[in-house]
Amino acid sequence: MDRIEVLKEILHEDPQDSFARYGLAMELAKQGSLAEAISEFRRLLSINPNYCAAYYQAGQTLEKLGKYEEAKETYRQGIEVASRLNDAKTRGELEAVLDLLG
Repeated sequence: MDRIEVLKEILHEDPQDSFARYGLAMELAKQGSLAEAISEFRRLLSINPNYCAAYYQAGQTLEKLGKYEEAKETYRQGIEVASRLNDAKTRGELEAVLDLLG
């Protein structure tokens, strides 16, 4: 069984498992299924809007799809969440990639 199948099985048992959902989105992105990955990142953020790392990875995936305005908005949302959670490291990373996009 490959990683994607394992993660989908975990999510079948517990659809609210943020770590498994993030892992699935990352595996999909790694394999080039970018639209599917974005779907999973969005699902994750609807379940757990405080999952800061997902904003960065979702933005990166949107950039790969050429969806720069959506990526910027995703980074902005992540900055707001990271600020609220006092997650300076993630906030700094999100600000840096947002600055690169201009």
